[in-house]
Amino acid sequence: MKDTTKYVGLDVSKEKIAVAVADEGRGDPRYIGMIPYSVEEIRKLVKKLRNTQNLRMCYEAGVTGYGLYRLFKSMGIECEVIAPSLIPQKPGERVKTDRRDAIRLARLYRSGELTPIHVPNEEDEALRDLVRAREDVKEDELRAKHRLIKFLLRHEIRSPKGVKRWTKKYNEWLDTLTFDHSSSRVVFQEYMHQLTEIQQRLKRLEEEIEVEATEGVHAPIIKALQTLRGVAVITATSLVAELGTFKRFATPNQFMAYAGLVPSESSSGDMRKQGKITKTGNRHVRRLLVEAAWSYRYQPAVKGNLKKRQKGQPPSITGISWKAQKRLHKKYFRLLAKGKQTAKAVTAVARELAGFIWAIAQEFEKEQETKAI
Repeated sequence: MKDTTKYVGLDVSKEKIAVAVADEGRGDPRYIGMIPYSVEEIRKLVKKLRNTQNLRMCYEAGVTGYGLYRLFKSMGIECEVIAPSLIPQKPGERVKTDRRDAIRLARLYRSGELTPIHVPNEEDEALRDLVRAREDVKEDELRAKHRLIKFLLRHEIRSPKGVKRWTKKYNEWLDTLTFDHSSSRVVFQEYMHQLTEIQQRLKRLEEEIEVEATEGVHAPIIKALQTLRGVAVITATSLVAELGTFKRFATPNQFMAYAGLVPSESSSGDMRKQGKITKTGNRHVRRLLVEAAWSYRYQPAVKGNLKKRQKGQPPSITGISWKAQKRLHKKYFRLLAKGKQTAKAVTAVARELAGFIWAIAQEFEKEQETKAI
């Protein structure tokens, strides 16, 4: 019995960890107890369970990150981080406690019913934090702009005709605005100051992303992805930061499913019904792909910034990019001709764009292997 595998379920919170163990076989998992979330207490737990080679740890992905995973790995213990949204749930279960969650994790982990996520290394995680910080700042910028616009509307101030919002002329017009009341003047100045601060933060983050895209360990694959229309430095870096490596996906369909861009399905017998996209997996990747897909509304062409980005890239990779332009442009207008809504057509284009991104990543790997030989 000492050599049997122990499946350990950990319900991890900010300060404490609930621990349950399921031995090999069909016996009920046993609850070990609650321990403080500290390195010392975790080492004590491992010592108590004995024989690290036969331990299998798991916990749900959450705000505590991957520190616990890396600690177990450093101790030579197998550990997996579980996707919370893919944990089986009993329909009638209405009681949720840390104890129950730990026991359920241990039981399901033993039976092989849990889906682990990809855990990035520390360097990849740092890059992902960078691109997600930029994403947060972009959201802050949008809110700040909306607050300013609504403030102006409340005072019945509208931009001049022919002047597009947030262009150089629009900003110059904002600088000319005056208010009769000092309170309104202070509010306007504060809104403007907040927007300026946010834009400065955005600039600093984008400068660091540029550095990572040209000098970082992932620079070659980032440059290869930029051969695609709609995939410039920010999008390419963000995709690589979110995925870490494209080797995780054996087929393009797996990548599409990971992005949540495949249609949902409800089939029974001879009936097969497909619905909206699943929206499972990585929402950041899905947003990036949909944003990039809008570029394929325009006629296929290689000019301007796209031509600069493709310079020096192998013909095999630029060939995939050109094929993507022709195919996705045609697909977009074919779907519109069938009466599909614009948003649905773009989503369908985004799904196929994921396939072309996967293809470029595979071609890039082949080029790297050829150079190494």
